[in-house]
Amino acid sequence: MNLAKHWAAILDDYVIGLAWSPDGSGLAAGATSGAVTIFDSPNGAVRHKLAGHEEGLNALAWGPAGSDLLATGGQDGKARFWRVSDGQKIGEAALGSSWVEHLAWRASADGSAPLLFASGGRKLAALSPDGTVAHAFPDAPKSISALAVSPAALLGGESATGISCLAAAHFGGIAVWHATSFQPVREFTYGNALPAITWSPDGRWLVAGCQDNAVHLWAPAEDIELHMSGYESKLRELSFSMDSKWLATGGGRDACVWDCSGAGPADREPMALPHEGRVCGVAFQNRHGVLASGSASGEFRLWAPTRRDPLVAEAKLPSPPVQFAWSPDDSLLAVGTEKGAVFVFRT
Repeated sequence: MNLAKHWAAILDDYVIGLAWSPDGSGLAAGATSGAVTIFDSPNGAVRHKLAGHEEGLNALAWGPAGSDLLATGGQDGKARFWRVSDGQKIGEAALGSSWVEHLAWRASADGSAPLLFASGGRKLAALSPDGTVAHAFPDAPKSISALAVSPAALLGGESATGISCLAAAHFGGIAVWHATSFQPVREFTYGNALPAITWSPDGRWLVAGCQDNAVHLWAPAEDIELHMSGYESKLRELSFSMDSKWLATGGGRDACVWDCSGAGPADREPMALPHEGRVCGVAFQNRHGVLASGSASGEFRLWAPTRRDPLVAEAKLPSPPVQFAWSPDDSLLAVGTEKGAVFVFRT
């Protein structure tokens, strides 16, 4: 694969978020200072500059297909909704005094407006795009550290199979809620903080990156629970391949790729993809099997884990790459750095 820089831009601070529009025509890039820029993907022209959050930005999330929505979360304790076509703010919700750090969209199956799940501190709410609260969940026992919505979770037991579920992590475990009825579904306990969670695309696995230098997996429908420890540091970087077979993790100087097929990865050695510095980001493609990873030393690499020689391409960036976002068709890869640079590569 040839790796060619398509265009580049500079934000005024650390790149805290990158998100492509569902049709791939636009890229949203947010800086920790608070502002959000919408770029046109063909040439990097600035479409809109959004005020974002004056006190600082924590998260952004482009809405589901057909919604023309972008959501942001800030250090002002608010979630905001923006209409991308004209850059106007159309809604706002206050979640309290804590920073709004985590956002996750739920697409609508019946044609109604999509909902945004947003968390700040122990607060978790489902929000309509006009800022009204569709549902306020009970306060979590501790501050919520991550959110993830499944396409269709396989929970087994008395739980429905194939429903979309919201997982909310906090110190001590994960609470899982029905993403439409908002009813509690399951709870998974863990005796430490969980800074990252993700679902496999097929809904089989719920995976947590752990504060105690480990990765923990649940396959609820099969009553499987697995734990892999021994990482160099706490684990924030998680990404599944589109077929749910491969799980990529950070947590050290190698990007580790685990085989999650069959009985899962517990008794298997991971594939170790080396870097010169600590891995600070991993991201599989949406439709294909290439993995992007980057390290604190500024390395940016592409891998094909199923090949005998997995390294596909590499580049050295002027500062550590901390955000990765593949366009919906995988033709473009956006990379955001600690120093505010946004690079878009054509793959």
